[in-house]
Amino acid sequence: MTTLRLALANLRYPASPEESITLAVDAIREAAARRAEVICFPECFVPGYRGLGHTPPPPDSAFLENAWTTIASAAGAAQIAVVLGTERFVNDGVVISTLVINRDGTRAGFQDKVQLDPSEGGTYVHGTGRHVFTTGALTFGIAICHEGWRYPETVRWAARRGAQVVFIPHLHQAEGDSHRPTTFGEQANSFHEKALLCRAAENTVYIAAANYASEGTPTTATVINPDGTLHSYQPYGVEGVFIAEIDLSAATGLLASRYRPIDL
Repeated sequence: MTTLRLALANLRYPASPEESITLAVDAIREAAARRAEVICFPECFVPGYRGLGHTPPPPDSAFLENAWTTIASAAGAAQIAVVLGTERFVNDGVVISTLVINRDGTRAGFQDKVQLDPSEGGTYVHGTGRHVFTTGALTFGIAICHEGWRYPETVRWAARRGAQVVFIPHLHQAEGDSHRPTTFGEQANSFHEKALLCRAAENTVYIAAANYASEGTPTTATVINPDGTLHSYQPYGVEGVFIAEIDLSAATGLLASRYRPIDL
């Protein structure tokens, strides 16, 4: 058995870009104090997702660079790997991205969002390329929000390249008079929870989804076992750093490895 403690930052939407840095640093320190080896933040947590009623200040490359440096310094001091939901400039515009920071505070690289939700097209541009990352005994991939829910191949790609965990950073909040869940997997709950179960079971890997904490949220920070059963989750709408202890040896990637393209 190879045990790993991971953390999911189930935090409120930051009141300002500056607060996003403060909240991130505090969460990193808490996760490390609770012996987590890696922490994942929600989609675009720094400076905050653009859309669904949220309008942070215009993208600012100087702010982002300072934020990444400050957060990387906190990660290095705490000796914890970080999967930081953020945005970044590319040639065509701004992409939704995640910055992966090593336990020594160095930058391992970015995973950009390749598959955009239709609503994001006027704000963000499509990223390119997929990557897996390693920290200690853990190899992991990242499928950002819409990618993980609706495009199974984004998770399978990482699983076929040795990922034991695929993180899904996202923003999911209540709309109108939608159902307000209290228990994972209720019949009235959003399809997104069922998608998490499927992504794990069809690839034999862990799925770890990180959402913002908000009133009536349809989903919450959740970890799914490689057999597609629920591991654990944060109470809905409750802000905090969620910790889960997993057995990496259970994430064999067996079903992902047996996949063969279908010729129609």
